[in-house]
Amino acid sequence: MHLAASIALIIVSVLLITVVLLQSSKSSGLSGAITGGAEQLFGKQKARGFEAVLNKVTVVLAVLFFVLSILVAYLV
Repeated sequence: MHLAASIALIIVSVLLITVVLLQSSKSSGLSGAITGGAEQLFGKQKARGFEAVLNKVTVVLAVLFFVLSILVAYLV
């Protein structure tokens, strides 16, 4: 059980890294981080199309990552 959870954690980790790297940048350097952060925080810019799918996949993989991390830590 521990080995299967560890392998699943590695696979989810690699997939999560890949999906995050596929996402496009929404800010332009430091000025975008300071001024454009509020628009992203309150949801004024909604993702559409492929970006929406990437956002949903990222959330699912992140939840799986945390659940598998806790599971692997519990099984040790």
